[in-house]
Amino acid sequence: MIKTSFLPCKTLKFPLAKVEGSRQLKCEGPRMELTLVQPDDWHLHLRDGELLQAVVPHSANHFGRAIVMPNLKPPVTTTAAAVTYRESILKALPTGSNFNPLMTLYLTDSTSPDEIKLARSSKVVFAVKLYPAGATTNSQDGVTDLFGRCLPVLEQMVEHNMPLLVHGEVTDPSVDVFDREKVFIDTVLRPLIQRLPKLKVVMEHITTMDAVRFVESCEEGFVAATVTPQHLLLNRNALFQGGLQPHNYCLPVLKREIHRQAIVSAVTSGSKRFFLGSDSAPHERGRKECPCGCAGIYNAPVALALYAKVFEEAGALDKLEAFTSLNGPDFYGLPRNTSKIKLIKASWKVPESFSFSFGDIIPMFAGETLEWQASSS
Repeated sequence: MIKTSFLPCKTLKFPLAKVEGSRQLKCEGPRMELTLVQPDDWHLHLRDGELLQAVVPHSANHFGRAIVMPNLKPPVTTTAAAVTYRESILKALPTGSNFNPLMTLYLTDSTSPDEIKLARSSKVVFAVKLYPAGATTNSQDGVTDLFGRCLPVLEQMVEHNMPLLVHGEVTDPSVDVFDREKVFIDTVLRPLIQRLPKLKVVMEHITTMDAVRFVESCEEGFVAATVTPQHLLLNRNALFQGGLQPHNYCLPVLKREIHRQAIVSAVTSGSKRFFLGSDSAPHERGRKECPCGCAGIYNAPVALALYAKVFEEAGALDKLEAFTSLNGPDFYGLPRNTSKIKLIKASWKVPESFSFSFGDIIPMFAGETLEWQASSS
């Protein structure tokens, strides 16, 4: 629902962190207000230890559920490990939070079909993640033999209707980094779908028009894609403007403007094949600003504001709710949330950083002014 109203001025609050930079709202005159079914985040990195404690409140503030990535050290490869990790997430939640972490298993060459049966019966694990070995952060234990040793596991996943979540890049060093998604589609994903047409697949954090076309060419309800704020708003120039920008570095890497435009057109079209997956990936500042910086953009505090910006600029605010709140649970066969959230059009400045005992985390669009803010309905 969209409405215009006069709203009082108030200040955004960020939990459990010292916030650097002004965050005072300017709330004069009429403001547009959206009421949405509470969104879910279908691709989220929460890490563990102190980092988990620091970042989980930002996601819990806005999202009802999240598919939590398993690429910890060591990775979450068993249902028992997923249950333990989920318990640590629940303990880190703010008091009174109803946030529900949906767990995933890290697929390896040694994963057994029986583990899939156990995962499905656990009612805790909702998907299995495919990382090609070496593709991204903590993926060194990933898959090297998808169509050989992993095939019995994939067949078991079809039988139990367990989705496969795909980091869609090849890791062959001879393939240009900007072409790795397209080559993965042609050499891995398309053959996989042809071999197992009833396997539910989510192509995560898509970055190219090639991925858009592939998803749109597949049977609806079996292949879908998540899309991040960064791949909707930034192209690869953002890595280099004004000098090297480590906080805009993520994997898959940002692509050309033509690809960004294709993704925006896809998600704002109203298609059910695309849904919210922030890929929010926190790293302490020193691990980003160093000679060999980590890949990952921390967008949890700003994701909903940025998605609203994209849809507003496309003249498609009426399609925002489906993307943020409906398409994801429908694909996973889960009930939609019954709670609501409000997005209010009111300017606020993103903090320059969030400071914790272990160091700082720099959010996406740090220090910039955004035009939408989220609050519970």
